[in-house]
Amino acid sequence: MAALTLREILSFDVLGDAAPEILCGESELDRPVRWVHSSEIYEIGPLLSGGELLLTTGLGLAGADAGARRHYVRELAERGVAGIAVELGRSLTEMPYELLDESRRRGLPLVALRAVVPFIRIAEAANTAIVTQSLADRPHPAADRDGRAAELLADLAAGTARSQPDVLGRCRALDFRPERSHRLLGVAATGPGAAAALDRAALLLDAALLRAPVAGGLAALLAVPAGAGDAVRAAQAALAAPGAPGLPCTVALGPATLADAAWSRWGESLREARTTLGLALTVPAAEPSCCATGPGGTLGALVTSSRALALERQLTGEGLTPAARDRLAHLVSRAVGPLLEWEAAHPSDLVRTLEVHLRNGCSPTRTAALLHVGRQSLYQRLERIESLLGFPVGDPDAHSELLLACCAHRLLRAAG
Repeated sequence: MAALTLREILSFDVLGDAAPEILCGESELDRPVRWVHSSEIYEIGPLLSGGELLLTTGLGLAGADAGARRHYVRELAERGVAGIAVELGRSLTEMPYELLDESRRRGLPLVALRAVVPFIRIAEAANTAIVTQSLADRPHPAADRDGRAAELLADLAAGTARSQPDVLGRCRALDFRPERSHRLLGVAATGPGAAAALDRAALLLDAALLRAPVAGGLAALLAVPAGAGDAVRAAQAALAAPGAPGLPCTVALGPATLADAAWSRWGESLREARTTLGLALTVPAAEPSCCATGPGGTLGALVTSSRALALERQLTGEGLTPAARDRLAHLVSRAVGPLLEWEAAHPSDLVRTLEVHLRNGCSPTRTAALLHVGRQSLYQRLERIESLLGFPVGDPDAHSELLLACCAHRLLRAAG
């Protein structure tokens, strides 16, 4: 696996904070960087072994003459350093012409850092990533790779990763290299068909996938190419595509975020996927889930998303505490109490009908299809609902409360 390049290191957030400007050597930015080192010593060249990115404020050059400055660059170029980054503003207000001209002559990348960032921060972030990347050059058993992937995903979900460069370096070591424009989804899955379903979806989408076994199933990051459109919808469709693996599994997708977003956003998507999976396994769905069937009609992947279960996640919060149960029960009684009283005396399915209808924009065609009833039967149910509530179910002012109450009713029934 290739080492980190100068181009990649210059793209790190910590370097971005230093406002880097590449003054020359653009064609040499794919040089591998063995280490990032800082020094103000004028005669640093003999102490280097090649492949370094050298950081300096130019303190040792401020009082040097033109010849000495050219000698400084020649010596570094001969030692094979990957590049020089000079912080401007303290020792040197502008880049000396001799440094620029000699660097251009030698084909040596020269970078001006126009904002102050402590060199120790830059070196720590870059060298951590370099060491992590170097570990990828060593052969690792599959079990060890799974362990490192699981540790990375756990750190992201827990918010305990060290830094963006650390995360990116660990991803590279695991050969997970999404492009900046990719949309990244956190994934939580369980069931014997989960790994096969995710691998197949990644193949169909031409997506980068990092997955690892965790307690109770799998955790994963899925990086969907920008051309796929809505990343959540695209992933759901790929997971439920005809011919999907027949072994059953349940898959929950977190919200999409750009692959070049902060690692905390990656962790947020993983956490929401995990919460959504828990709800998908314990709370009956309001309507049939997106699913795939394997050979002979066997059940394949049941797929949902944090977007689809947003109401359930908001209503449960940190859990159904006694106070939360009382609050939801009051909402249910106030909003759909008359429907529940009717259902207690007459076999019917009014509350579920109402929820499916509201979730689908009050479309009779869509609602009837999802509930597997005829249009006339649906109209009769809606008329009954409206007569019991005393107002039209399509009233925009009532829509939110009714939908929340229906969802809360399902949560309370599932909780027992």
